[in-house]
Amino acid sequence: MAEQHKEDSLLEKISDKLHGRGGGSSSSSSDSDDERSSATAAVKAKIYRLFGREKPVHSVLGGGKPADLFLWRNKRISGGVLIGATAIWLLFEVMDYHLLTLLCHCLIVTLGILFLWSNATTFINKSPPNIPEVKIPEDLAVNVARSLRYEINKGFATLREIGQGHDLKKFLIVIAGLWLLSVLGSCCNFLTLFYIVFMVLYTVPVLYEKHEDKVDAFGEKAMAELKKYYAIFDEKCLSKIPKGPSKDKKLH
Repeated sequence: MAEQHKEDSLLEKISDKLHGRGGGSSSSSSDSDDERSSATAAVKAKIYRLFGREKPVHSVLGGGKPADLFLWRNKRISGGVLIGATAIWLLFEVMDYHLLTLLCHCLIVTLGILFLWSNATTFINKSPPNIPEVKIPEDLAVNVARSLRYEINKGFATLREIGQGHDLKKFLIVIAGLWLLSVLGSCCNFLTLFYIVFMVLYTVPVLYEKHEDKVDAFGEKAMAELKKYYAIFDEKCLSKIPKGPSKDKKLH
């Protein structure tokens, strides 16, 4: 009996030691996992993202189906949209087709086919074509109108703020953008410009998503150089230009 008691106590001590070691190893592994996750989070926080981006490209583009379309999540749908846009551009720009003429011809063909089909069903004893009733929902129209109103008012407020001389940097950016648009407008018409913008939106986001680390590293260097040159330009030229009255002075 005494020998059996000694064996049981020895087994209990061994099991306690094993459990103690296991608990220590599990706690140490959990601590190492926490350290690794915190280290990766710190590294991600230090990584420079273009334009101060904190979200993935899919979220920046608004998420949902539009973002899936621009990022080529479904290659068939994205390819079909690209082919359709290219066909429209070729029709209007290369073949000199006019929008009103195209709409009229499409309506003539569609209405002619439906009219003949509806009257021919009485002779061939078949059901007439089921033409769906198309209506624009009131909620959709109101939401679109509200969104447009908000963006237009925001643009007017920005132009008013620039005209009052409060922000010189924003003024220079807007002037440079308008000048660039005027140059592009003199080189091509509105449809070609719209097609160029469409192609940029259709290719740049997906390429950026694939090579975002390299692009962000290059963008960090470029932004550092731009800030350096802007500081020199501000010190030598912009700081000497008299600014308009600030908002606080106007309130007082």
